[in-house]
Amino acid sequence: MEGLIPVINKLQDVFNTVGSENIQLPQIVVVGTQSAGKSSVLESLVGRDFLPRGTGIVTRRPLVLQLIQITPDDREARTLDSGEVIKAEEWGKFLHTKNKIYTEFEDIRTEISNETDRMSGTNKGLCPEPISLKIYSPHVISLTLVDLPGITKVPVGDQPSDIENQIRDMCLTYIGNPNSIILAVTSANTDMATSDALKLAKEVDPDGRRTLAVITKLDLMDAGTDAMEILCGRVIPVKLGIIGVVNRSQADINKRKEMKEALKDEASFLQKRYPSLANRNGTAYLAKTLNRLLMHHIRDCLPELKTRVNILIAQFQSLLTSFGEPIEDKSQLLLQIITRFASAYCSTIEGTSRNIETTELCGGARICYIFHETFGRTLESIDALGGLATMDILTAIRNATGPRPALFVPDISFELLVKRQIKRLEEPSLRCVELVHEEMQRIIQHCGTQQEMLRFPKLHDRILDVLTHMLRKRLKPTNNMVENLVGIELSYINTKHPDFFEAQMVHKTVTNDQDGLRQLQKDSQRQQQQQHQQQQQHVEEKENRAPSPAPDMLPVNSWKMPSFMGKTRSQSDLQGGGEPDSQSSSAVASPAHSRKGINLLPEVPNTPQTRKLTNREQGECDLIKKLIKSYFMIVRKNIQDTVPKAIMHFLVNFIKDNLQSELVSKLYKKEEIDTLLEESEHIAQRRSEAQEMVQALQRASHVIGEIRETHLW
Repeated sequence: MEGLIPVINKLQDVFNTVGSENIQLPQIVVVGTQSAGKSSVLESLVGRDFLPRGTGIVTRRPLVLQLIQITPDDREARTLDSGEVIKAEEWGKFLHTKNKIYTEFEDIRTEISNETDRMSGTNKGLCPEPISLKIYSPHVISLTLVDLPGITKVPVGDQPSDIENQIRDMCLTYIGNPNSIILAVTSANTDMATSDALKLAKEVDPDGRRTLAVITKLDLMDAGTDAMEILCGRVIPVKLGIIGVVNRSQADINKRKEMKEALKDEASFLQKRYPSLANRNGTAYLAKTLNRLLMHHIRDCLPELKTRVNILIAQFQSLLTSFGEPIEDKSQLLLQIITRFASAYCSTIEGTSRNIETTELCGGARICYIFHETFGRTLESIDALGGLATMDILTAIRNATGPRPALFVPDISFELLVKRQIKRLEEPSLRCVELVHEEMQRIIQHCGTQQEMLRFPKLHDRILDVLTHMLRKRLKPTNNMVENLVGIELSYINTKHPDFFEAQMVHKTVTNDQDGLRQLQKDSQRQQQQQHQQQQQHVEEKENRAPSPAPDMLPVNSWKMPSFMGKTRSQSDLQGGGEPDSQSSSAVASPAHSRKGINLLPEVPNTPQTRKLTNREQGECDLIKKLIKSYFMIVRKNIQDTVPKAIMHFLVNFIKDNLQSELVSKLYKKEEIDTLLEESEHIAQRRSEAQEMVQALQRASHVIGEIRETHLW
């Protein structure tokens, strides 16, 4: 059991070196209000005056105090790393001054004040950074204590307005450690029920399993009162016990009263005022109790401490491995990094990467989404007749006929209008190229070599530059190909396309109408010949006999011809003698409206005027719309299929096939290898810290391993 506290002290040294906050070592934490006597208790345990004194808040930084009991012939403790042997009976050593030895305790007090002022300022400021002090002496019992600033209410000097909360949070940080023993110091001349120290202890240790109360200033209680009820635990019970002590008065401190005399006076006071409790109170009993409690506490915490150290060794060893080993062959390492990056980049596109994202789409999956969701839905949302008004169609039909009225709907009007609609597919196609290009740039974040990229920031920047240049270079031919795909569709309107059923139906209808027209023309010619022959016969008969009334002639325009629009047209219409439309009929001014004998014509409008269409015009527009919609669907289907293929061929697959060779040709240059493989200062620092931590943990594991199981009991 006696060897446990030195073990913890060694572990404390190990972790103080690297500033680890991952290991919570067993220690005694002293808390109490300002001027409750905490410093006096610690000096009594040491048997020396070594703590700064003064009015107001004096302890402004945590003080980690290791008391190490030595013997005069303990050469191991007295021998420094330099080989020098310390001859003094007792001495002190600070962590921040390395191997400097303090044989005068007055110098220790001065160094504590100076170090406090250095970090906390000279005007009562606070600092959470602890001061670590070791005191070697044959007159102490091995202990590890932490002295904290006293709890105060009112800020003074440079102290912030929330000084009470800051000190409280600092205390909770230390006493919240489940491996700590809380030494709650309260003065006897105050009401124990209002003790701030016990209140804080109860917050983190509600069962009181690791709280020990110390009642100071027993000799300063009012006349006629005593602390018997408090010391017996009848006022506030504390499971680890309540120990009363008598501190030196300020007058004793000023007179530099020897600690040995103070301890004798304390023993006399306790024997006189509390004879039944004298053997369970006092500074000497407190030191033995703390030593016993700490050893038993260490015994209980040691198995968990072993496990925690082993876990941390594995964690920091893994972290150290992730930072990489020191570089031996830079050329080989550069090739390896380039190869791994190119492989990871291609794997992310193909979906075979080891580090598969579960929170978002990336790489090839995102490209697939762009093709079939973003691009596909955008094309499907484009209306085949969007932006195409009925009057626009009618105007195009009229403009395509020239000065002659059209017998059938001209093909040129359909071609002009459908090209206008097909052109609308170009913009979303180019936007699809842009989205895929952005994703190819974004894949760098998911290519699985981020640690190496952080380790070598210059190499990361150059790889990014090379890849960005490749993508930018491939963007132009990809865009050109997509533009050509749309241009190809615009260059030839294939009305014989096997899927263009509407055109076949219209062709059949028109062919039938034309055959009917030719047949009607033949019948008309035959009738005219018959009429001519009959007229000649009538003339001959008239000459041969007396004149007689001419028979009624069959009217030529008594029959009508069906058109491909499903309406009829008279022969007079075919010969240019059809009924004038509304514009024609209104164009000729009647004599009643003539002025000075001149017929006036209205102005011809530049744009078609909105009006109700005739049946023929409406039929022609409906036919054009149906043809445009049918052919547009064919082209849209082609574009939806060919644009992703073009992007894959000209951009994605090209980058996959040529990335590694491009990186090697641009980066693998002898004169640039050293520059590219310069490590980041941040990574170098973290590797150094991780390496120190691994070494410290390994030393700690070795220290713990030296303890035999028999030592625990």
